[in-house]
Amino acid sequence: MAFVILDPCRGEKSGECVTVCPVDCIEEGPEQFYIDPDVCIDCGACKAVCPVDAIVEEYDMTPDQEKYLEEAEEFFGTG
Repeated sequence: MAFVILDPCRGEKSGECVTVCPVDCIEEGPEQFYIDPDVCIDCGACKAVCPVDAIVEEYDMTPDQEKYLEEAEEFFGTG
């Protein structure tokens, strides 16, 4: 399982998540940051520092939020 960045990041892009990630799996996209689901080690460091509470664990997503995981997979070319 990986963490996923949701809609509250769009337009915010504060970036604290990038600096705390121990495996450098978070990258900035045009509208928001994305977590590489193949590299994420599920440590939760990013979730703890997100000022807009935009990061959730993959298994906690609702069906309408699954598009954010798909976007991340497309961004990293894994989907």
